[in-house]
Amino acid sequence: MSQATKVKFLESGPFHQSLKARVEQYLAASGRSPRDLPGMYLKSAAILGWFVASYAWLVFGAKGPWGAMGGCVSLGLAMAGIGFSVQHDANHGSYSERRLINRLFAWTLDVLGGSSYVWSWKHNIFHHSHPNVMGLDEDIDIQPLCRIAPGQRLNAAHRFQHLYIWLLYGLLPVKWHFIDDFRNLLSGRIGQQKMPRPSAWKLAGVLGGKLLFFGWALVLPALLHPLWMVALGYALTSLVLGVTLSTVFQLAHCVEEAEFPQVPEDSNTFPRDWAVHQVESTVDFARGSPLVSWYLGGLNFQVEHHLFPRVSHLHYPALSRIVEETCREHGVRYRSQQSVGTALRSHVRWLKRMGRPALGGAA
Repeated sequence: MSQATKVKFLESGPFHQSLKARVEQYLAASGRSPRDLPGMYLKSAAILGWFVASYAWLVFGAKGPWGAMGGCVSLGLAMAGIGFSVQHDANHGSYSERRLINRLFAWTLDVLGGSSYVWSWKHNIFHHSHPNVMGLDEDIDIQPLCRIAPGQRLNAAHRFQHLYIWLLYGLLPVKWHFIDDFRNLLSGRIGQQKMPRPSAWKLAGVLGGKLLFFGWALVLPALLHPLWMVALGYALTSLVLGVTLSTVFQLAHCVEEAEFPQVPEDSNTFPRDWAVHQVESTVDFARGSPLVSWYLGGLNFQVEHHLFPRVSHLHYPALSRIVEETCREHGVRYRSQQSVGTALRSHVRWLKRMGRPALGGAA
C-alpha cells in the first residue's frame, strides 16, 4: 500500500456537496455531455495536424538553420499542445464515454516518448490525491537541485534557482524519454510512492510507444540528416517542450497564492475535506483568455480540473464561475491570477522566496 492511500481527508462537507449539486445542475441544463464533445475531436485534429505538419517541415522541408530552428520550436509547441489538450483529458477519462477512445488518445503520450501508464499513476493518483503535499506529490520534488515547498531542505545554490530552474524544466523530456519511465517501471516506485508494475500487455504498450518515439524522433531523421543536426534538433525541440509543459503546470501550484499543507504529525487525517484541499492548493490563471484556454487544454482552470477531472476541459470556463461563487458562499479561499504574466511573476517570486533562508520557512 502506498503512503498516499494511508493519509485521508475529512468526509465531504457542505462546500463539496453544494458544489457537486450545482455542477450536476449546470450539466443537465446545458444539454451538453460531460464528455464526447464535438469540439474536442475538432481540436484534437487541429493539434495533431499541427504536429504532423511541423515534423514534416523539420525533417523533409526545412532549409538552413533558421528554417530548422523554426521547425523545432513549432514541433515542441505542438507536442506540448498534445500533452495539454489531448492526452491529458484522455488519461483522466474525460475525453470520451468510451474507454477505447480514451485509451487511444491517451497513447498519444507514449507516441511523444512518455508513458501513459507511469503518468497516470504519477499524475492521476499521486498528484491529484494530494497536490502540494511534500512526500506525496512528486510534482513539487526537484530536490536537491531546487526547493519549491516550505518543508524541503534548503541549500546555498537555491538562492539562484529562479535563474537556473528553466534549464531543468527544459531537460524534463530527456529525463522522461531515457531515464524516469524506465526507472519507475523497474523499481515499482514514483518518488516515495509505490506503483504496481504493468501487466504484460500494458508493458508492451509502454515499450512499443518508446520504440515508436525513438523511430520517428531519432532514427528516421538520422537516415536523412547528419547525426549532429539530429542531436541539436532533438535538444531544441525538447527544450521548448519541457519549458512549456513545466511552466504551465507550475503556474497552478508553485506560486505565492497556493498553500503547501504538510502531512499531520499526530494523525493520518488532514483537518479538512478533499475538495477544500484541492481549491486551497491550486490557483487558476488567465481565465478571460480564450486563446490561452484553447492551447492549454483548460489547464489555466486548474482548480476546476482538480475538482472535476472527469469532465471535459471545454466545460471549465463555465464551471469556474460556479466554483468561485460556491467558494465565496462557504468561506473557501478561491484564487485566480489575471494573466499568464501575472502567474509567471508569482512563480518567480515564490522561487526566490524558497531560495532565501530568512523568507523561506523551515529549512
